[in-house]
Amino acid sequence: MIKLLICDDDMLIRESLKIILGMDEEIEVVGTCENGSVASKFIVENKVDVALLDVRMPVMNGVEATKNIVNKSETKVIILTTFDEDDFIKDAIRYGAKGYILKNTPPDKIIDTIKMVHKGHSVIQDVVLEKLKNNMDDSCEKINKDNFTEREIEIIESIAEGLSNKEISSKLFISEGTVKNYISNILNKTGLSHRTQIAISYIKGNFK
Repeated sequence: MIKLLICDDDMLIRESLKIILGMDEEIEVVGTCENGSVASKFIVENKVDVALLDVRMPVMNGVEATKNIVNKSETKVIILTTFDEDDFIKDAIRYGAKGYILKNTPPDKIIDTIKMVHKGHSVIQDVVLEKLKNNMDDSCEKINKDNFTEREIEIIESIAEGLSNKEISSKLFISEGTVKNYISNILNKTGLSHRTQIAISYIKGNFK
């Protein structure tokens, strides 16, 4: 059973999501809250597998809450919003959000995202991914593939597949710590700031 926390400052939205998402037999809505500060406190005090956070909330927004939650718990964060501004997307991902989808997403897709993120995958909706791809710095567009070892290329390909560090570790028969070290090396070689940019660069065919 996936223990889910819903956080949105609009009571109608959060209560509607509680009813709709709670109907799935694999999801248990353990709480709802109206801002990121309350969500952060709730997660420290309770077992929560996945937190569904709105971006724009009073007191503490979803991006700030993501940073707190990821630093203080094992809870995986999905950003759910009507807004798709670049800064929100980049900051939320940089702080550790595992999913980013829009509020007009059909309930069945939201449920699928919750389940995928719970299993360790990262999920970014196509429209959001396209926005990120179209706004990457030109300096990130050309990356010499010859600068990377065969193992690093395997790591890059796995990231592009949406695999978590744990899944990459299992796939390549190396420790999670080693995976993290490889990713750090890849980021240093490419000048990119987070793994999502690695995936986007690879998908765009920028590793030549």
